[in-house]
Amino acid sequence: MSVALFFQQFCSEISIPQTKRSSVSYRTARLTKQLNADFRNINSDTENRFYSGSYGRNTAIPSVSDIDLIYVLPYSVYERFNAYASGKQSALLQAVRQSVDTTYPNSATVADGQIVSIAFTDGLTFEIVPVFLNDSGSYTYADSNNGGSWKTCKPKHEIDAFIARNVECNRNLVELGRMVRAWRDYNDVSMSGMLIDTLAYQFMATWEHKDKSYLYYDWLTRDFFSFLGAQSSTQHYWTAPGSGSYVWRTGSFEYKARQAYARSLEAITHLGKDEFYSAKQKFREIYGTSFPS
Repeated sequence: MSVALFFQQFCSEISIPQTKRSSVSYRTARLTKQLNADFRNINSDTENRFYSGSYGRNTAIPSVSDIDLIYVLPYSVYERFNAYASGKQSALLQAVRQSVDTTYPNSATVADGQIVSIAFTDGLTFEIVPVFLNDSGSYTYADSNNGGSWKTCKPKHEIDAFIARNVECNRNLVELGRMVRAWRDYNDVSMSGMLIDTLAYQFMATWEHKDKSYLYYDWLTRDFFSFLGAQSSTQHYWTAPGSGSYVWRTGSFEYKARQAYARSLEAITHLGKDEFYSAKQKFREIYGTSFPS
């Protein structure tokens, strides 16, 4: 088995299975249909919504537990709630929560902060963000914290930038985002999915083999963890692709990245000697048991 086949099998193992994707799609359709009926008086289970987060960027792996769903409300709804004397944002979130409750009355729903969340018994939680589209292409959303305010975000800009770079680098960006999540989960690394994707996006801009295939994924492993381990431990935030929003550090990751880099060097040395079993064991120390043994 060649290096390419090792990594092709690994990437297949950490892609979300069709059964889970079907479950997400089914629930999304039901939620969207009810929201469209309640807020737009239309019968559609696909319009006015899109995924954000790792699921929207297609970098989620089977362990994903949160599905970020953006629902675009009509501007007339903003005008109605903004006319309230107080509690505007909280009232909007509660109205969306009531619509979600109609769809899934037996599931736990919470309206908190900027989202309406609904937790299912299989471990998946949908985090629904109601937004209003602005002329600039950004979105206004409700923040009920600290008395309430309206804020803006650019989730479409982020997704579009990520998709464009993924195409530029032979779709290796998405695979890298998934691989790094497997490393994070297996090694208990404190990194958000957005930070993983932000740094993978930056790395792929200049990686000299970004247009290659699985045959180069041993070098991809080596070079990315070298890049990750070299990040400044005093840097507190990075800027998200497309939007420029701050992506904050949640903990230290540089030391464990340097450990992964050292193991990748050992794995590559084993590969050079045709010691495939030993090489795979080193990659399993990096990525966990999803990597073929």
